[in-house]
Amino acid sequence: MADSKHVIYTAEAHVTGGRADGHGRSSDGALEVQLRAPEEMGGSGGGTNPEQLFAVGYAACFESALGAVGRRLSQEVGDVAIDSKVMLLPTEDRAYKLGVALAVSLPSVDDPDQAVELVRAAHKVCPYSNATRGNIDISLSANGRPVEQTSVPVTAQ
Repeated sequence: MADSKHVIYTAEAHVTGGRADGHGRSSDGALEVQLRAPEEMGGSGGGTNPEQLFAVGYAACFESALGAVGRRLSQEVGDVAIDSKVMLLPTEDRAYKLGVALAVSLPSVDDPDQAVELVRAAHKVCPYSNATRGNIDISLSANGRPVEQTSVPVTAQ
């Protein structure tokens, strides 16, 4: 656990029933969700699932990281949009892992190389990226151009 005097923020949630037929609620009540396994996995659907929540959280965090990087570089990133995909993948040893694809749109950044560099820099700053680095495959793109990384990207379907 991190040293508590250096913690910037702690999110707290309570979950019952798991991913198949569960309920989740944040401690402040701002988030309350019904958890359901997606139909593609044999579930009933009709609710959200951990992969959708992760996709939204990662994209929102990454967008904030882009803003921070832009401010550090004195570059306006403008309106940013991120399409995120979180894929649940089986492993050879009958476990599961995640793959992530983030397609970042920076319409205010005309230079394609600059857009790629901003996304690459945000990937170094984003807490989700730092938490998952080396643990999951991540594919990034900036204005439709792939962003090269050290890990092997996942093919988003």
